[in-house]
Amino acid sequence: MLATTAESKHSRRPAGGAGATAKAPRQPLRRCLASGAVLPKAELLRFAVDPDGQVVPDLAERLPGRGLWLQPRRDMMEKACKKNLFARAAKRQLRVPSDLVEQVELLALRRCLDQLGLARRAGSVVVGYEKVKAALKADRVGLLLQAEDGAADGTDKLRALAQAVGRGTVVQSFCDASALGAALGRSAAVHVGVMRGRFAAALERDVGRLAGLRGGQDQGNGVGRPTEGER
Repeated sequence: MLATTAESKHSRRPAGGAGATAKAPRQPLRRCLASGAVLPKAELLRFAVDPDGQVVPDLAERLPGRGLWLQPRRDMMEKACKKNLFARAAKRQLRVPSDLVEQVELLALRRCLDQLGLARRAGSVVVGYEKVKAALKADRVGLLLQAEDGAADGTDKLRALAQAVGRGTVVQSFCDASALGAALGRSAAVHVGVMRGRFAAALERDVGRLAGLRGGQDQGNGVGRPTEGER
């Protein structure tokens, strides 16, 4: 998401001096097991250990016990599994499922779709070419989701419109029209606009995580494009 001018200035203020009390709260930091990078935990994936000593994904960050953290990237996941980094960090023997990488990717996809469903029930979603177009023109859309198999003419036009709006709108693709539609109680959906606010911010983060877990190779394949319509 593009920062506003005021936000950019605010982020550059020094820790002390005038205006210091207006600074945003500092985010908790965690270290990635695989890269060693220390990052805000919002940029990492949490793993926990169940009572049987097995590593389990904790994308919602709710499971008890000490967290084990990784950057949401496929190469980081593979490195942690291959080099037994979970056990090293926990300082004890742990069991790591052979399909942990695939588990996490599926959970990340389900989380994206579940979050989209929550946004719809909260009234924060518009669906269909014309409705999304109108919302974009009104600069109300924080996140534009486009089906990977959407028709090129419609997706390109809305993408260009999203890039032209004043505050900037994030554009992402992570699944096909049938999966988007299922999350929204429809047979299919090609164009989905999520209104600015917490749902758009949460979905942007989750879809970005999913892309990293897929190795950045999931951004639309152009196969089997449906006819453009009012989906």
